[in-house]
Amino acid sequence: MSINKSDLPYRPNVGAMLFNARGEVLMARRTDMPGAGGPVTEGVWQCPQGGIDDGETPRQAVMRELMEEIGTDHATIIGEYPQWISYDLPDHLIGKALGGRFRGQTQKWFALRFAGHDGDIRLDTHLPAEFDMWQWVPACDMSRLNVGFKRSIYDQVMQEFSRFAKPAGA
Repeated sequence: MSINKSDLPYRPNVGAMLFNARGEVLMARRTDMPGAGGPVTEGVWQCPQGGIDDGETPRQAVMRELMEEIGTDHATIIGEYPQWISYDLPDHLIGKALGGRFRGQTQKWFALRFAGHDGDIRLDTHLPAEFDMWQWVPACDMSRLNVGFKRSIYDQVMQEFSRFAKPAGA
């Protein structure tokens, strides 16, 4: 039986573009994609993101996702993308990714300012770990990382959030 993508809904999701005090963005490497465990130049990188639970607001979900995925919610929301952004999964992932129940995701993106210390970021608090490595990346270098099929979303969100990609208070 073939799955018709247009029959599947979008999964409600949040994305967190976390900026440090220097205006760099936290990017983490996924454990479930080719290149995980290899050199820092390999793998698929992304910002923390995840589904919205029933009864949860997007703002609550983004803070929960930070805690689950990077082990800390020491952050303050400093911006919100004005619209929801939807994307379709590539055809080869339909029926496999996202539990096979969704055609893609509709995302509400937030800009957050990190208020903790690098030591607060822990990828081992959620098992299985979603990420195996993280780094602070200058916003202008995000496009050099492999973000897979989500590149256009990252470019779109960064256009809106570029004003946060400078040192805090500048």
